[in-house]
Amino acid sequence: MRMLISFAALFLSVILLQLSSGALGPLDALSGLVLDFTRQEIGLLGSAHFLGFFIGCWWAPRLMGSVGHSRAFAAFTAAGAIGLIAHMLVVDPIAWAVMRVASGMCVAGCYTVIEAWLQSKVTNESRGRTMAVYRVMDMGASLAAQLVIGVLEPASYVSYNILAIVCCAALLPLTLTRVKQPETPSAPRLRPRLAAQKSPLAAAGVVVAALSSASFRMVGPIYGQEVGLNTQQIAWFMAAFVLGGAVAQYPVGWLADKYDRRWVLIWLSAAAVASCAITAFATGLSATGIMVTAGIFGLTTFPIYSVAAAHAHDFADASERVELSAALMFYFALGAIAAPFTASALIDAFGPPALFAMIAVGHVILIIFGLARMRARATPSERTRYVYAPRTSFQIGRLLGRSRDGK
Repeated sequence: MRMLISFAALFLSVILLQLSSGALGPLDALSGLVLDFTRQEIGLLGSAHFLGFFIGCWWAPRLMGSVGHSRAFAAFTAAGAIGLIAHMLVVDPIAWAVMRVASGMCVAGCYTVIEAWLQSKVTNESRGRTMAVYRVMDMGASLAAQLVIGVLEPASYVSYNILAIVCCAALLPLTLTRVKQPETPSAPRLRPRLAAQKSPLAAAGVVVAALSSASFRMVGPIYGQEVGLNTQQIAWFMAAFVLGGAVAQYPVGWLADKYDRRWVLIWLSAAAVASCAITAFATGLSATGIMVTAGIFGLTTFPIYSVAAAHAHDFADASERVELSAALMFYFALGAIAAPFTASALIDAFGPPALFAMIAVGHVILIIFGLARMRARATPSERTRYVYAPRTSFQIGRLLGRSRDGK
């Protein structure tokens, strides 16, 4: 209980930040449809978000070193709030893309500050409980954020203003806390080749995870509207994906610790292909049926990043964990930047099923590559523990490092 109280300000900031940023992507997609943006322009907004996310991951530790944790958090939050408020002042897809870069920087920067703060305060004894609560708070707020769009009117100044208020509210718990600011951690070196060298399959796996998650979360509302869902149903459709991913973490983690993680990746991808086929090509599904397929899709695709990351860390030593985590997030960011724009272009050209057809192709390639890698080398006899790996900031590698080694 003392641990929860000491981290209450950080956890509350996470909840408010996730409620604001998590609802922005679906709201932008629905607003773009109302404002007659093209599908490609809506996809560009999602890609711009992840471009800003990557910039924020890289820049945040340097800004923290210059001005401190609280001021850096305030600067990133202000950038996100300005982008939210400006949406209905300048109704233009290119301007919105610039605003989404700011929102992506806000998310990455704020999570970097929060996770650096957590890392400095946790002990080996409290690390597991702290991370468990942190993951529940983050995942729960992400789920709630998808439901928020069911009550927000698209293309409305009031809707964006509400999200901006929530974003600004995230400032209060962290900036008013009496807990002493920690020393600024050094920024991890970004070594993309490290992930490819340690595990080419893991690098490919996180790209496919980005292809699945980023395209669905940013372009999924377009699919929902095309198949006849109303705004509230789209909110539940998006929430079902997050809920499926949350439910999958424990059983998939058990499988990944018990069996060869490459087989777990392959079978997850095979199940993802099946869920994509059902979602894309099954006709006459009710709204409930569509939401069930979204939950199955989340269950099969959401854990892929964590399984791929665990497999990569099996080939690394303790001194490489932070830089390896950063390298894997770099590959995820590359896939996430490309996926929404590509998915929206395919929907525009071939219709709603093209979204899931594109994702299915990515998973088929991962299956083939995984089978090839199994012939190339054996898996290590000693493996790290499976842990759920949030894609939040480069600092997450420090928080999860000891957890992977069972410490």
